[in-house]
Amino acid sequence: MGKTKLLIAFIAFGTLVSFQKTTEAPEKEINWMTLEEAIKLQEKAPKKIIMDVYTNWCGPCKMLDKNTFHNEDVVDYVNEHYYAVKFNAEGKDSITYKDKTYTNPKYDASKASRRNSVHQFTRALNVSAYPTMVFFNEEGNYIQAIKGYLKPQKLELYLKLFKTDKYKEMTTQEKFNEYYKNFEPTFKE
Repeated sequence: MGKTKLLIAFIAFGTLVSFQKTTEAPEKEINWMTLEEAIKLQEKAPKKIIMDVYTNWCGPCKMLDKNTFHNEDVVDYVNEHYYAVKFNAEGKDSITYKDKTYTNPKYDASKASRRNSVHQFTRALNVSAYPTMVFFNEEGNYIQAIKGYLKPQKLELYLKLFKTDKYKEMTTQEKFNEYYKNFEPTFKE
């Protein structure tokens, strides 16, 4: 009889815990889309684009997704000011940009979770490291690529640099260094 009560108590506790998890507010997410969708949206509501160029096997890409792209401040800022695109640099999907279609003709499905052939669009963007964030202006034109894993406050620096068009003033390394030195982050780490 004692074991039965213990079992019932255990089941009740498990049910309560699972109920609490389902009633918590869902985690905020970035509204990811394809590049084609983002460019189409720009026609009616111009915004810059941030593209996360990643691979399935890349550890820093997974850290960026978990630690930075799920940060509430990053999510809110990106969703308000950017169209966000995820692009698998070694994926199989075709992508059309500026009336040209890019594919990955040497893609090997058996290598989907490990190193694969590099997508033509990855090469067109001159991306050579993962992760890389590529920024496009409101007309869908390439601005700049930023390589590497970025914590929320480091990404904030670039999000605000491109959003405000301050990047146009960065004609020398010294000007960027001054911007970097004076930048005061507001995102929580």
